[in-house]
Amino acid sequence: MNLIEIARIYTDLVKLERKIPAHEHQAKDLVNSLRTKYHEILMAKMREEHVEFCDRFDAANKAFELVQEKSHSGA
Repeated sequence: MNLIEIARIYTDLVKLERKIPAHEHQAKDLVNSLRTKYHEILMAKMREEHVEFCDRFDAANKAFELVQEKSHSGA
């Protein structure tokens, strides 16, 4: 997968997690696990492609920026 694909999956998982009601513990846990996994994959790919980020929060913000930029460019 390329960086944009990983970023898109990660950001979709973040958005999904926010929509799951608090009482849906199993669903929240599952999505949280997937989100965490893709966050690690995202940071590894960013390092591989020399995309600078200072911490995990910065990497998450950059993922949202990448996805937004790609969607505005028509892809």
